[in-house]
Amino acid sequence: MTDTTLANSTALDQQPRRPLWLSIIIHAGLIAASLVMLYPLLWMLSGSVKDQNEIFGQASIIPSAIDFGSYVRGWFGNQVTFGTFFWNSLVIAVLSVIGNVMSCSLAAYAFARLRFWGRDFWFALMLGTLMLPYHVTLIPQYVLFLKLGWVNTILPLVVPKFLAVDAFFIFLMVQFFRGIPRELDEAAEMDGCSPWRIYWKIMLPLSLPVLATAAIFSFIWTWDDFFGPLIYLSDIRSYTVQLGLRSFVDSTGSSDWSSLFAMSSLSLIPVFLIFLFFQRLLIEGIATAGLKR
Repeated sequence: MTDTTLANSTALDQQPRRPLWLSIIIHAGLIAASLVMLYPLLWMLSGSVKDQNEIFGQASIIPSAIDFGSYVRGWFGNQVTFGTFFWNSLVIAVLSVIGNVMSCSLAAYAFARLRFWGRDFWFALMLGTLMLPYHVTLIPQYVLFLKLGWVNTILPLVVPKFLAVDAFFIFLMVQFFRGIPRELDEAAEMDGCSPWRIYWKIMLPLSLPVLATAAIFSFIWTWDDFFGPLIYLSDIRSYTVQLGLRSFVDSTGSSDWSSLFAMSSLSLIPVFLIFLFFQRLLIEGIATAGLKR
């Protein structure tokens, strides 16, 4: 063990320890704050197994009787099963993740590593699109997709992802690519690597953390998107999960709230699973990038 390591360990041992009573108060406060934030989620889970008349009759999350019939009604209660909505959302989300990671990483590599005329201007113009609300470009986009015959298909929701339309991910990746030493590019060029080979063999393996981050946010944003599918999808067989959940609420008649909460609870499972899966990749990517540098 080196002298520096011994000095650091000694300094850590000499630091004053927090009193036990203070630790108990801090942990109790954190647990209480966690329960407050988790209460809406627990209330939704509880409402999914409650009787229809009991959901809004009391604020307690403990049901008087557990009934899983709402899950059966919610799954088979529409013209198509709720599994169809899950499949449609999964297809759109996976294709959006693939498109965003591929196209945005290519655009970011060009802005960060390649030299071409007007690079700074086009990068500034790309950043300017971040300030445009989605609703500003909605009408011209809808007219374009209507002329192409893409309305009532998933193409308007997927194809733009393969054209690097999410400027936020491009900006995020550009900042990460700029932190990778350029000496790696120069060494690869001396070995005869083309820009494409440098991107594929060097930049992407070292960029797993930012790619995993982009994949996580892209999946969550696409899975939770309600406005896009509402505009472009009209056939119930092509509905996503968010549109399927809306079908349980009827403004002119009775709404099946217990089925809505049941299917809402199930709709959270893919988000949790994909986050946990990519979280592992994110940790591995950070460790691998640190070793390669």
